[in-house]
Amino acid sequence: MDLGEGRFARASVELKMLPDTRRIRAYLRWSDGGKSPARYLGQVENMTRAANLAEGWKMAWAKGLLTEEPPVEGSWASSPSVRAVMRGNRSKDTRPELRLRSLLHKQGLRYRVAARPLPGLRRTADLIFSRPKVAVFVDGCFWHGCPEHLRQSRKNADFWRSKIEGNQTRDAETDRLLREAGWTVVRVWEHEDPDAAAARVISAVRGSSTTRHEAGQAGSSVARQS
Repeated sequence: MDLGEGRFARASVELKMLPDTRRIRAYLRWSDGGKSPARYLGQVENMTRAANLAEGWKMAWAKGLLTEEPPVEGSWASSPSVRAVMRGNRSKDTRPELRLRSLLHKQGLRYRVAARPLPGLRRTADLIFSRPKVAVFVDGCFWHGCPEHLRQSRKNADFWRSKIEGNQTRDAETDRLLREAGWTVVRVWEHEDPDAAAARVISAVRGSSTTRHEAGQAGSSVARQS
């Protein structure tokens, strides 16, 4: 919300239930100079907390209490919504990645984090399993163009389309180069079910390990026969 004189503050909607009437009131609260003022928005009567919070936000917008934060100087983002998406897509230690790592670790798998599968190639995988040669990439829906969840920006549409298509081209090239070098590539979308994603990675790791072990045994047998 706009505090005036070029100052902005992030606001939140707070719900309070009156003990006598059991009615629920919504308030807008923000931080300003160490204080936490609040503004009464109105009464809400929905069945769930989420619905009441959503109604509170609508009231705040309707009363003109909120405003979009101006773009940061030098930022590529053309709007606060795009900037929020960009901030949410960190390149390392994202929530989906941490969840996947936890599940794999519980299954006894050990891996390297944020490492290059091929030393001479400037491409970093989120997880690599060196012995079975499996590289795992956890792709953010925005930056990698998820077909299910990508929401095209209305502003600077050509720029963002080109940016995301460039990332997709780079992903495809990375997959090709790694496979040519004998690696198995597993790509996981950030929206995927963590257990299902972990199962795919485990299958790839253990399958690759089994295949390499059998290939090694076959090679030893041929050597002995010759």
